[in-house]
Amino acid sequence: MSLDTATAPVSPATAGPPRPSLTRHPLRGEVLRGFAPVAGSAMLLMLLVALGVSAEQWQGGWAETREHLHLTTVLLGVPLALAAGCWQGGRERRRGTEELLASAARGRTAGFVASALPVALWLAAGYAVAATAAHLATWYCSMGDRPRLATPLTDAAVLVCASLLGQVAGRVVAWRLTAPLLAAAGYVVLGMLDHGNRDTVRYLSPLADGSLTAVPVWWQPLVMVAWTGGLAIAAVLACTARRGLVALLPLAAAGAAGTLLLQTGDGLWRTDPLAHRQVCDTSTTPDICVNARYAEMLPQVRDALSGLTGRLEGVRNVPVRFEDLPGRPGPDEAELPMMTPLGWSVVRGRLTDPREYAWAAGMMLQGGGECDATDPRAQRVHDAVEHFLAPSPLSRYFDEQKAERGEADRAELKKRLAARARLTSMGDEERRAWLSRYFAVRGECDPSVVPAL
Repeated sequence: MSLDTATAPVSPATAGPPRPSLTRHPLRGEVLRGFAPVAGSAMLLMLLVALGVSAEQWQGGWAETREHLHLTTVLLGVPLALAAGCWQGGRERRRGTEELLASAARGRTAGFVASALPVALWLAAGYAVAATAAHLATWYCSMGDRPRLATPLTDAAVLVCASLLGQVAGRVVAWRLTAPLLAAAGYVVLGMLDHGNRDTVRYLSPLADGSLTAVPVWWQPLVMVAWTGGLAIAAVLACTARRGLVALLPLAAAGAAGTLLLQTGDGLWRTDPLAHRQVCDTSTTPDICVNARYAEMLPQVRDALSGLTGRLEGVRNVPVRFEDLPGRPGPDEAELPMMTPLGWSVVRGRLTDPREYAWAAGMMLQGGGECDATDPRAQRVHDAVEHFLAPSPLSRYFDEQKAERGEADRAELKKRLAARARLTSMGDEERRAWLSRYFAVRGECDPSVVPAL
């Protein structure tokens, strides 16, 4: 018999088990396929649509962007995260594989993480893309201020916690309608907490936020994450750990964080320093100052008011400046027409109607003309000054409406037009002297002190 030195082929029957691929993690299939990508895409689409519908109200202002993104994420994103986690948590029951998974070698906590983590990550990723898009949409037309990332990062953590809580609910409650009902309940609870007493449980809600002119203290986001994260981890451990007492540790951490939130109250936020600062242009009469949060708007405001300030050059007794700070202006100041809320006079960093803005500034400059509402002579004088400084874009329409009314209205319109013509026809020096006398009694409610015209 001859000996064959070649290696004999191994038959499939005697071959050993195939080696598992070292590059594939058990979570890879959960992350790339199934319900998790759908949940993340739904989060992204919902936030983009909700933010896009109201873009005029936040685009261009960093504080407005932060507030709208925060409110939209918590009010709409948290219920969606609860529902998505709950639907994922009930997956094994719907498939009828609960007993099979219970007999697996890995523990219940590991199985929970393998099911819950992909959904939580995809929800956070969908939110991250939407938040990035919102910040980019504001960056190209920003008016000042700066972005603050503490709130978006906190909201991402809250969405993950809500997904984990929903997963626990889906495993505990065997009912297909649990997911939508949990989402509805989450929406209602968040709304009730936010509209509750300011000194009670309102501060425990992730919806709680300061105003546009307030920012959270540095530790508030950390405590909010500890509060929501502690509750979520405690619920997970109570559902999956062999010893339920393990859940007491994160529950205690959540209790301590919640107590701190309640005791601090409104101290969780501080006033934004920029809200009490102004940026001014002193080359005009009066000076023009805008709030530092909208510093990039100063050139536009100056151009819009250039006609008004040009007509006031050389006039005495005019307010020193247009100011743009919280509270009432000083005795030698006039309030600048409001640029907020965004979406009215300012959209995407641009004045929507410079003529109307200049008219509003002229009305602010005149001050107390509303005191003389019953005196026709004083009203004709105020109307003439208003028309000279910065007439309303609708003044012609109002004049035409008055001309179509009765004889008395037409007679009054004729007197108003005559007063306007007298002020316009004055020489420059005469008009400056008359306007100086007019502004000297600015704010007086006695119509007899208004100079004749």
